[in-house]
Amino acid sequence: MYPVLFKIGHIAIHSYGVLIATAFLVGLWIANNEAKRKGIDSKLVSDFAIYAIIFGMLGARLGYVFFFDFAYFISRPLQILAIWQGGLVLYGGIVGGLLAGIWFIKRRRLNFWKFADTFAPALILGQAIGRIGCFLSGDGYGLPTGLPWGVRFPEGSLASLRFGQVAVHPTQIYESLLNLVIFAFLWRMRKRKTFDGFLFLLYLILYSTIRFFIEFLRADSLYIAGGPVRSAQLISVAIIAFSFLFMPYLKRRFR
Repeated sequence: MYPVLFKIGHIAIHSYGVLIATAFLVGLWIANNEAKRKGIDSKLVSDFAIYAIIFGMLGARLGYVFFFDFAYFISRPLQILAIWQGGLVLYGGIVGGLLAGIWFIKRRRLNFWKFADTFAPALILGQAIGRIGCFLSGDGYGLPTGLPWGVRFPEGSLASLRFGQVAVHPTQIYESLLNLVIFAFLWRMRKRKTFDGFLFLLYLILYSTIRFFIEFLRADSLYIAGGPVRSAQLISVAIIAFSFLFMPYLKRRFR
């Protein structure tokens, strides 16, 4: 809707970049507050967040480059760096952030699952803010709809290039609102005595569930081998299954 918020001279300030930066800052603030409550050194949290953010962004961008428009980026390699224009795959970001987190935790000899629980509410809140950035930039748009809250994206946007001025589902807003609901639930659950890793696995289960259903309404999904199954749905099912199967192991180990 508003891919460029304003300009400073010839420099365009993109809404997507501003919202992603806001998501990181708010998420880090939430994680630091949660770390203080748990008696975790805030410097460790900040160091952990830096690695997770860098590699999370790298994973999210590479996921988009390789799976959505590889030929375009091979011919224009410098465009890979233009993340402020949009084009991030969330599950790629989760994988990148997890790998960086595991490396950091092993290097510092810390409890990975305790750290993961600390970041779980921050992650989903950051995702809620980030999806607003997707909406403003026109990324992650939905299928045409006759519902009264359907939105028409401006000419030149990805949605308009595909559907013209037909109203589409604001799937970015759907996901943002549902992410806020998950955040509120995780925030309420965080003080309950469970086991290390429970909150993080709960985050994975809840987010993957809403993502699975929202994919039915998205128009820009990546399909597996041209079939009816969307890649994000397959990944969602795999994450849900892994999380449920892994919970009993963590419960026995940490409770």
